[in-house]
Amino acid sequence: MEKLETLKPLSIQEWEILIDDFQFGGARRERWTAFNYTGFSLVELSFSTILRKDFPISFKLHLLVFLEEYFSDELFYRELELEGVEQVLNRLVETLRALIQAPIDGISVNYALKEQMMVSASSLFIALKNDGELRYVPLLESLIELLLTVVNRPNHGPDRQTRSVACECLREMERAYPCLLSEIAGHLWGLCQSERTHAAQSYVLLLATVVHGIVMWKANVSMLNTSIPLVPFNVPQFLTSRGFNKEISGSSYKELRRVMSFLLECPQFLTSCGMMEFMSMILPVAVVLELQASLLKVQFSGLLYTFDPLLCHAFLILYLRFVDAFSGQEGEIARRLSLISRETQHYLVFRLLALHWLLGFMGLLPCGGVENMNAVLSVGLSLYPTVFDPLALKSMKLDLLAFCSISLDNSRSASADGVGNQKLAAGLSAVKLFEDGLISVSAFKWLPPWSTETAVAFRTFHKFLIGASSHHDTGPSSTRILMESSIFHTLQRMFVELTLAFKGLVPVVIAFIDRLFGCHKHCWLGECLLQTFDEHLLPKVKIDYQLSSYFPIFNRIAKNDTVPSGELLELLTQFMIFLVEKHGPDTGLKSWSQGSKVLGICRTMLMHQHSSRLFLGLSRLLAFTCLCFPDLEVRDDARIYLRMLICIPGKKLRHILNSGDLVPGIAQPSSYFNAQSEQPFHNLKKSRIISSYVCLERAIPLLVKQSWSLSLSTLGIDVNKSAHLEGIRDTELSMEQREIDEATNININSEIERIEPPHELLRVMDSRIAEIIGILRRHFSIIPDFRHMPGLKIRIPCSLRFESELFDHIRGADLPSYGCDGLDVLPAIYAAVLTFSSSAPYGSIPSNHVPFLLGEPPSKDCSLGQTHSLAVVPIDDGCTEEVFKASVTIELEPQEPVPGLVDVSIEANIENGQIICGQLQSITVGIEDMFLRAIVPPGISDNAIPDYYLELFRALWEACGSSTNTGHEVFSLKGGKGLAAISGTRSVKLLEVPVTALVQAVEHHLAPFVVSVIGEPLVDIVKNGGIINNVIWKDRTSDSTLEVAVSDTNFDKGPLYLKYNEDDDRDNHLHVSKKNMGCFLILIFLPPRFHLLFQMEVCDVSTLVRIRTDHWPCLAYIDDYLEALFSE
Repeated sequence: MEKLETLKPLSIQEWEILIDDFQFGGARRERWTAFNYTGFSLVELSFSTILRKDFPISFKLHLLVFLEEYFSDELFYRELELEGVEQVLNRLVETLRALIQAPIDGISVNYALKEQMMVSASSLFIALKNDGELRYVPLLESLIELLLTVVNRPNHGPDRQTRSVACECLREMERAYPCLLSEIAGHLWGLCQSERTHAAQSYVLLLATVVHGIVMWKANVSMLNTSIPLVPFNVPQFLTSRGFNKEISGSSYKELRRVMSFLLECPQFLTSCGMMEFMSMILPVAVVLELQASLLKVQFSGLLYTFDPLLCHAFLILYLRFVDAFSGQEGEIARRLSLISRETQHYLVFRLLALHWLLGFMGLLPCGGVENMNAVLSVGLSLYPTVFDPLALKSMKLDLLAFCSISLDNSRSASADGVGNQKLAAGLSAVKLFEDGLISVSAFKWLPPWSTETAVAFRTFHKFLIGASSHHDTGPSSTRILMESSIFHTLQRMFVELTLAFKGLVPVVIAFIDRLFGCHKHCWLGECLLQTFDEHLLPKVKIDYQLSSYFPIFNRIAKNDTVPSGELLELLTQFMIFLVEKHGPDTGLKSWSQGSKVLGICRTMLMHQHSSRLFLGLSRLLAFTCLCFPDLEVRDDARIYLRMLICIPGKKLRHILNSGDLVPGIAQPSSYFNAQSEQPFHNLKKSRIISSYVCLERAIPLLVKQSWSLSLSTLGIDVNKSAHLEGIRDTELSMEQREIDEATNININSEIERIEPPHELLRVMDSRIAEIIGILRRHFSIIPDFRHMPGLKIRIPCSLRFESELFDHIRGADLPSYGCDGLDVLPAIYAAVLTFSSSAPYGSIPSNHVPFLLGEPPSKDCSLGQTHSLAVVPIDDGCTEEVFKASVTIELEPQEPVPGLVDVSIEANIENGQIICGQLQSITVGIEDMFLRAIVPPGISDNAIPDYYLELFRALWEACGSSTNTGHEVFSLKGGKGLAAISGTRSVKLLEVPVTALVQAVEHHLAPFVVSVIGEPLVDIVKNGGIINNVIWKDRTSDSTLEVAVSDTNFDKGPLYLKYNEDDDRDNHLHVSKKNMGCFLILIFLPPRFHLLFQMEVCDVSTLVRIRTDHWPCLAYIDDYLEALFSE
């Protein structure tokens, strides 16, 4: 290889950035590889950093973990050649040797760093294994030699954990390369005999792994031979030549048995996890070496009497391997497992595991041992669930009882004499076990049908019923045995009683029957249950409005042609007579709903049963419904069904009814083809899919995405009227309305009192108040009263688009390769109709029509497509995107200025003639959408409009203030029928925003509503911007005409301040800024008739906004709007 460039050393911070970028990948990783921080260069730099003494140990451990991840990356091996991999391994072994030989100082090197380095090195060598083939043998020998150097210090206390880790590394190497350490097994045996610290477990497991490899691979080595030195280590010759023997020699066989005798004396050194590892290796070796099972039984029988789940599991593994050795002890094992499940101080998981073991253990018992079976069954039968057992434990115990009942029945039928079983089952039966076991979960009868306890109870029903039935046995004899069993008869009786007493369990019973019908073998059981309901349930049900609870059972009976329908038709006829008799003015929709459901059951009968069997009973039911039922729709549907029953043969009738099912996207011409249902027509799943590729977006995004709105309760008023309508009164009230108003003495809004316009008291007012009232009368006289004429509208521009790729993917069509100029292959939608609705008070919203819309091509097609170097390419100016969008305008007529959501539905045609329809994402309406300019009265010239707006601002500011001079005035609206009163509210908002940002925000968002700019510094700034025009400009010396509007502002009295109360003096003022710049006066009209006034007192670093309005609910949104406006 060429000599690699030496990289610049990295600091800890640079290393952390490199590690993060490598883990993220992509461009962040490429910026390091561009400077050669990759491959062997990066590995060399990493190992050098690990050996440096100025780096902390915690960072070195982090770097080792990064190297392990880097070595497992495929990109790492692409960056290296074969010689490069060998060079990396050589550098790795050298670094490991340097760390192992380095003294422990606790600063740059400690035992944890050595252990992590050994683990990382072993992991890399194991990852390079290729189908067990030995590669890089010299380097592998060097690694094993270093690990053996660490291991070869038995009973050395300080590094016992390090030696244990080294043993684990050697064990993993032996697993990866079997028989790698076989020639030094004698040395390892000696180390095991010498080690007395807690690291002895690792030495024992290492020796057991080596012995397991020798026995399984039949390596002919001597376990007592120590002539081959431990260090230096050499790979066995037979591994490189792949020359394994076919069998173990006699001398090696004896030596291995001797080593096994030593290992069987070592379990006291092992933890529970170590014991599991030990048993998994020792048991296969014991089978091959033909060790006596009694030796293992004596050595490990005590594991069952511990309270450690792993040790108990290890014993069961031993039992499963040597079942015959434990003959006669089955009852003792079962009693021990049952005792574990009863110990309440144990974890629930351990108790459940003990029951799982017991259930599996009982399934392993030989069929011939009657006494052993009796002993185990007696244990299982004693495990009745108690009241205080957790529900999971109850479920397992019920499964165990079900298994015991099945075993009892099988043993009785298989035993010729039955003496032993009769002793065991004296007074016991499957039914008694079943009924006694259900006592613990009897609460399912009154719990909701979706409760877990109900699910456990019905699961137990299923276990007891078909637990002994195999799905592979499809013979009729086994099914007949089940149908004649006492359990099945008990369940039939129980289901009838349950459905009569607890109607809420009907859906669960139906789910149980459907589960039986879902199995080809057990569907006969479901039919028998339905026949039981027909014979015993239908005569006992009470005919009242609660009968609809049993309609799911009636539907299943109607679907099954093996159940006679006469009893059901008679019951439905009696129920229809009951509905006719009980119908009255207070019935509401009950008659229609129940009658429609009955016709749905009739339709099910027509679809699944022979019409000749149904003709008499069904024709009587339908004829009675046609003549007497009170609901017109039910009568018409019954008449259609009756005519179809009389005139159309059975097969053709079923075909017509089946073909009339709902087809997505195709409207049905009539409703009688479909089962009567109260569910919506639209396919909700399809509706949600449409919104994934068709999108309606606002053209101008909102500053505040309002997720809530303030609405006032109407407190008994007609729901079609909004609460704010009480602010508008008609001048003439009818006598009925007056009587209602007098009888309903409810104060809906304390601010709005009943207006009696005929007789007004004379009041004395000065000229200023008279002028203000005159301006307000003139203003309100041009505001339309939306109750009697079209109101003011707001318009929200939006754009409609849809994605071609998602559209074709959902339709299942093959996606064509769209080119930049291949617009003719793009999908399109035609004659799209957008309908809008909203729960907010926006009135009737007109629909929008889009004649044609072309789908958007995938963005990658044009941007990644390669064109000829001399081809003429159009400039991407953004205009091409407009081809794939349609402009849509939503017109709202607000009856109250509140934010809200507008729901959007689309219905359109696609190219193949199908109709797609569904819901789109809702459009958010914000408070800023309600901002309009005040209406200008006719007769005012364009030059006089700024003066009019300023006068109107002054009048509204005074009317919404604390003055009561205009509090009792009412103003006529346009049309002469409505009167409006003003009830003002004040607020204040402090904004910590510099003057430049504030002026820019006002110019961009509030410029149309500015009526005046006051203050010479502020006037100069705004005039230089050139955006705000046609307003009144006033400096502070010529501010005499605005004394009323800005009476709270004085530019000569220093900085702005906030008052805690009206009596605070100047010493208690909270200073906000140091330099006053001027003031903005802003007038906003909120439809249908309200106003919002801003007086912004601007300083260099902050602004105080004084707010007045005659619609106090809008203040709930203005605070967020101002925050978003000036933080944009």
